[in-house]
Amino acid sequence: MNTHSTLPKQGIDGLKENWRNDLQAGFFVFLLALPLSLGISIGSGFPPSAGIITAIVGGLLVSRINGSFVVINGPAGGLIVVMLAAVESLSDGGDMISGYRYTLAAIMIAGLVQVIMGRLKMGSLSAFFPTPVVHGMLAAMGIGIIAKQVHVMMGVTPEPGNLFYMLGQIPHSILNATPNVATIGLVSLAILIVWPFLKQTKISKIPAPIMVLIVGMGMAQFFGIQHEHIHFGQAELHEHLIAPPFLVELPSDFTEAFYLPDFSKILTFEFWMATISICLVVSLESLLSATAAEKLDPYKRPTDLDRDLSAIGLGNVVSGFLGGLPMIAEFIRSSANVEAGAKTGWANFFHGTILLLFVVLFPHLIHSIPHASLAALLVIIGYRRATPQVFARVLAIGKDQLLLFVLTILAVLATNLLVGVFFGVFVKLMLHLSRGVWPNNLFKIHFTITEVEDRVTVKIIGSALFSNFLPLKRAVDEIAPGKNITFDFSQGYLIDHSILIFIDEYSAHYARNGGSCRKVGHALETYSDHDLAARLMTTDDRK
Repeated sequence: MNTHSTLPKQGIDGLKENWRNDLQAGFFVFLLALPLSLGISIGSGFPPSAGIITAIVGGLLVSRINGSFVVINGPAGGLIVVMLAAVESLSDGGDMISGYRYTLAAIMIAGLVQVIMGRLKMGSLSAFFPTPVVHGMLAAMGIGIIAKQVHVMMGVTPEPGNLFYMLGQIPHSILNATPNVATIGLVSLAILIVWPFLKQTKISKIPAPIMVLIVGMGMAQFFGIQHEHIHFGQAELHEHLIAPPFLVELPSDFTEAFYLPDFSKILTFEFWMATISICLVVSLESLLSATAAEKLDPYKRPTDLDRDLSAIGLGNVVSGFLGGLPMIAEFIRSSANVEAGAKTGWANFFHGTILLLFVVLFPHLIHSIPHASLAALLVIIGYRRATPQVFARVLAIGKDQLLLFVLTILAVLATNLLVGVFFGVFVKLMLHLSRGVWPNNLFKIHFTITEVEDRVTVKIIGSALFSNFLPLKRAVDEIAPGKNITFDFSQGYLIDHSILIFIDEYSAHYARNGGSCRKVGHALETYSDHDLAARLMTTDDRK
């Protein structure tokens, strides 16, 4: 077990002590970050360089000022749907470059809001949103990625429409695929599916995204995609144009990749819808990923979520100014960072540094990458957010959770992210009212904390819900370490799933610091057999 005395040093001392481990981890993360950054950029309607700019800023700047230790900052697949919607809604007559520059301004404003939120100690923002609604949002974004990227993988440009319409066009795109491009896309997809089953082989040491790029580049060269020509398909003698636009375009001089933001739409409704959406998604994903990554840290060092939020906000201001995407604390790359032996935030710094050197020295290699390979990578990212297992895990917690989860997905796909999320929150509040929660208890919690020697009792009175529990969270966060805490639900009414998740995670963290936590109170009714399912404690809501 790691003790406090064995914690890696931070700052320059940490660099001197752990540079070998962190450099090795940083290089491994770079191998993942390069294809992911390119794919996320293109999927978002941004130039390919935008995601690389984001990862570089995240590595060089944010790694030095954030509140976490093993987290990697960069663009994330979950942002694709939001960013593409922003670019399309802000564009002048379909001009994507104009929409891109207006969106850069929205990213900068969203970043400033994040800095302020962090300074105001709002790092617990994610707690306000019900867990199934947040997971429904993430799953909807995954489905949205698939709806957009399957067409790219097939080499087909679909007719514009909402995400449901884009999903409906997938069979048409498959039947009318550009053969060579679709072959590259399908082979890339097959590699990504098979790779996890090759764990015991030497070749599996190469990250799957890098193998996809290598194979995709080789196939593009074989098919001559770098040269414009006409390919005649056998079915009905379709003609397919095979041209360099199927390859990633990156300036040979990386300084030409920088675009400045355009604030001329700052007074429009569309601009602020984009800004709020970006701020909400980036903040939620960052806080959720940072919390999850903290559990991977072998030293169990706590993340300062408020500081992390401000640091990411500042990073987004800089990234938006330079032409980059917004960044989050990215979980997949953070997980790979830990597995590669990272000790400190310098691994994040090294990953950004290596990315910068690569795009400056080898831009021609990036221009050999086919879009279809990157689209396959994004399809897998989208699928992982909405697998059947995700639905099964939500159902295991309760049918009410699955209802919220599915309704949020449908609302996001039918409208947009903001409307979908707030629709999910509204349905959750209505569900609480239907279960007998008094309206004045929806946003106001009643509890007492008593301390006798080393015993602390936290008594919940009435209902503890996602919408009212932040005062409870702040209060228990102030309890000194090393105590024996009892969460007493005997006078509670409805205890929400989100509250039980918080108490479960808080108890595990508190136990690592030498204390203990337990729950008392017999539930009259639980909504599933899951340990963290919502439960009714008494026959009436007296508060």
